[in-house]
Amino acid sequence: MQIFSFNLIKTRLSALVKLVSLIALCFVVIACSKTDNSPIVKKDISQKPNIVFILVDDLGWRDTGVYGSAFYETPNIDKLAHAGTRFTDAYSSAAICSPTRAAIMTGKSPARLKMTDYIPGEAQQDRQLLGAFDHNELALEEYTIAEALKAGGYKTFFAGKWHLGSEAYYPEHQGFDFNIAGSHHGTPGGYYSPYKNPKLPDGPEGEYLTDRLTNETLSFISKNKEHPFFAYLSFYNVHTPLQAAKAHLGRFSEKLMNMPAGIGPSLKKDGSGLNKQHQDNATYASMIYAMDENVGRIIDGLADMGLDDNTIIIFTSDNGGRSILINRYGGGDATSNLPLRAGKGWLYEGGIRVPLIIKAPGVTTGGTVIDEPVISTDFYPTLLELAHLPSKPEQHLDGLSLMPLLQGKQQLSREKLYFYYPHYHGSGSVPSAAVRAGDWKLVKYYETDALELYNLAEDIGEKNNLALAEPKKKAVLHQRLSQWLGEVNAAVPTKNTAFSQ
Repeated sequence: MQIFSFNLIKTRLSALVKLVSLIALCFVVIACSKTDNSPIVKKDISQKPNIVFILVDDLGWRDTGVYGSAFYETPNIDKLAHAGTRFTDAYSSAAICSPTRAAIMTGKSPARLKMTDYIPGEAQQDRQLLGAFDHNELALEEYTIAEALKAGGYKTFFAGKWHLGSEAYYPEHQGFDFNIAGSHHGTPGGYYSPYKNPKLPDGPEGEYLTDRLTNETLSFISKNKEHPFFAYLSFYNVHTPLQAAKAHLGRFSEKLMNMPAGIGPSLKKDGSGLNKQHQDNATYASMIYAMDENVGRIIDGLADMGLDDNTIIIFTSDNGGRSILINRYGGGDATSNLPLRAGKGWLYEGGIRVPLIIKAPGVTTGGTVIDEPVISTDFYPTLLELAHLPSKPEQHLDGLSLMPLLQGKQQLSREKLYFYYPHYHGSGSVPSAAVRAGDWKLVKYYETDALELYNLAEDIGEKNNLALAEPKKKAVLHQRLSQWLGEVNAAVPTKNTAFSQ
């Protein structure tokens, strides 16, 4: 009986061992099968991160839901902000497009680059001053962020608006392996195919430009996902011509009809123009919604390809929203930037304060909001540090890495931000310069040498000029602004001897 029991136990143990081994073998086979057949392999976030940089043209500070718009709808951008870090006091390097784009590429201020106006600018001879000299191209001698990342092992891709010079200065000559639609054009030939763009073959009739640029970007990412990549998606939205995204126009036309009318006048005089007071343009709203929809496609595409945990996304704008309308510059009243003053073309907050969201897996904490002032020149050193590449201080002279802020560690070692627009602009602005130091901001106008001083903490709308009440503060900031312009060897506007009132 004892021998029988021992043999029975031995037999059952042997069967149990075989069963366990068989189960383990099944798990191995299943795991190997999944690994072999799956087209998606999640990247370790310790690897060199991918970078997607999304630049929107003329998007105002308050043109998204997360920044306070009640009319426009941006669910994907809002979602990105909740997953990443949002900056409340981010600035474009200029109040117009080309200079800011040059600053992003180089890490240098437009004043230092002598690229202070959009290309080719407005050749106005009937004004008191002649605008300062500026270049019509981004010099090939500049070592762009694309060139730095390419040298660091990145595949580089550009899609959309370039506007930094003629053909010899296109993206493919400035560090980008691929260029889709990047040319000298500052505006789209139209938002629907045919595009009239020398670097973008036409698509099917009626194809929407913003969809096409996103398709091209996702295609690049899919084909290059085994390498670290830098994809720069530069939307033409929401630049003029204001042309509705047809699929969404009805949505906002109906929404507008059901909204209560805005309180007060729709336009209010500011300088020589009329400043839009309400966000109530359904065409513009449809363009924003289409742009947001494509931001969502990028986010979802990264997730579908298993790249979302190792891809940095930066979302921002090249200048403030178009809000000022004057007779010779029709169509300028696209949006309202209130509570900020003025808009594109002006050095008031509405012209230079922009949305900025950064999502960097392993670095940023979702839902973080930062109120430290930052500027476009900061992207260059920030991207190098995020990519684990050495800084190039001789190149990005006017930028600081935002990494300390993104990591929640400390403030930046910078006291002032500078802005320079020594030109006339169709929005009614005149040659000017500005400096922000803490909560204080000084604006200088070259026609009259007038100085305006504002405390942004108490007066974000820049309504109360404190130049007379705070003479010492005004003098200190004016002296520092003048000193900085000398340090960067800024070109200055000159008296127009042929002008007569």
